[in-house]
Amino acid sequence: MPEAPITTIGIIREKRADQGTTFLVELPNGKVVTGHLPRRLTALAGELGPGDRVHLEMTPYDFEKARIAGRATP
Repeated sequence: MPEAPITTIGIIREKRADQGTTFLVELPNGKVVTGHLPRRLTALAGELGPGDRVHLEMTPYDFEKARIAGRATP
């Protein structure tokens, strides 16, 4: 049975130039991870930038990557 994702809120620090849907996101504990948008949210890529708060989902097996699940309210 798959593990439930870990959910948290992060702040976008940088948009990666190599891909339009990849960002560097800072977690509440100060760690910076690579956050990516799933295909269904690629339209959100143009709206997100440094300083924006986003909802993140992470697997308990890899704390270097996260899926951006949407924009978080300020």
